[in-house]
Amino acid sequence: MPVEFLILIVVAVVLVFSIMVLILSRFRKCPSDKIMVIYGKVGSNKDGTARSAICIHGGASFVWPVIQAFQYLDLTPMSISVDLKNTLSRQNIRIDVPSRFTVGISTEQSVMVNAAERLLGLTLSEIQELAKDIILGQLRLIIATMDIEEINTDRDKFLEQVSRNVETELKKIGLRLINVNVTDITDESGYILALGKEAAAKAINDAKKSVAEKDRDGSIGEANARRDQRIQVAAAESSAIDGENQAQVAIAQSNALRREKEAEAEKIASAAEKIQAAKALEESYTAEKEAEITRAERDRATLEANIIVKAEIDKREVELKAEAEAEQARRIARGEADAIYLRMEAEARGLQEMLTRQASGLAQVVSAAGGDAGDALRLMLADKMEELLRIQVDAISGIKIDKVTVWDGAGSGNSSTAGFLSGLMKSLPPINDLLEMTGMKLPEFLGGPAEVQAPEENA
Repeated sequence: MPVEFLILIVVAVVLVFSIMVLILSRFRKCPSDKIMVIYGKVGSNKDGTARSAICIHGGASFVWPVIQAFQYLDLTPMSISVDLKNTLSRQNIRIDVPSRFTVGISTEQSVMVNAAERLLGLTLSEIQELAKDIILGQLRLIIATMDIEEINTDRDKFLEQVSRNVETELKKIGLRLINVNVTDITDESGYILALGKEAAAKAINDAKKSVAEKDRDGSIGEANARRDQRIQVAAAESSAIDGENQAQVAIAQSNALRREKEAEAEKIASAAEKIQAAKALEESYTAEKEAEITRAERDRATLEANIIVKAEIDKREVELKAEAEAEQARRIARGEADAIYLRMEAEARGLQEMLTRQASGLAQVVSAAGGDAGDALRLMLADKMEELLRIQVDAISGIKIDKVTVWDGAGSGNSSTAGFLSGLMKSLPPINDLLEMTGMKLPEFLGGPAEVQAPEENA
């Protein structure tokens, strides 16, 4: 990078920095206790005339270099002692008016411009001297138009005129009146002192006169009071006797009337007491009756509530017990049903198994009989024959025969004993029929059928 380019950069940076420092240094802020006056080329007014200055209070502004400058006006109040002496009043009496004025630079926009135009650059003492001259002139003018009595007695009017005239003149130079304090006003001729003495003497004389008049009125009043007292005492004594007599008569009449009234009152009171007692007793009975009714209703409601609540509780208890018993019965029945179902299911399975096995055995029997069902049935009956015979024998084994008489007829074809046995066997269940179903038969002597011989064929 060329050296000349670096130099140009450095110069540009320095120039920019210098401009920024210059701009920052020309930006001015106005404190609250001062007025900043910017003067120079500050523009023009609305009518086209050039403005003398710009006054700023409590703010900030940029002050252009070269064409503008600025200064501050202090807003600190100034106390000015004005001892006005030998000033003529309207009565041509010279008086001394010692006073103290407090003034300061105004912050009104138009008045600030007057201060900038007339007070800028002056010291505090110079401003105080200028304001003092204005105040002295206005005080002389005001005193010359007023009587001493007005100045001395109507102090508010005097101060009002002083404030109005002095502040009007002070605004012309940019000041405003803050306070006025006028002390005792005096004069060389002693007029004000004489006015005071006159007023004091007048007040004293008026007081003495008032006291004398009061004393006189008191003496006259005292004498009149004594006279009236004697007259009134005599009249009172004369009328007192008459009054006493009349009073005694009146007392007697009053006593009689009183006793009569007391008797009537006693009678009325007694009747009233009895009536009130009766009413009170009636009201008491009524109240007791209502109380008893209320108590009975309460007891009935309590009893009903107790009975109903107990009945509801018992009902609920019975319902709960019934529901519990029903649920228990349902569960027991369900258990018994399940047990019966399981038992019957087991019996059915056993019966099924037994029938299955019997069917299998029968099938084997039929198979052993060569597939002939009749032969299979005969085989089964032959197998059960012993048991069947045992049942037949058991049927007559319980018959008790004490004595048997046999009348065996001679020459008959059949023996009586044999017939008896044959009939006895016939009285047994028809086992022969059962045997015949199987293709077997009993012997002839046991009641079986006789054998029939087949006829011989002829040769």
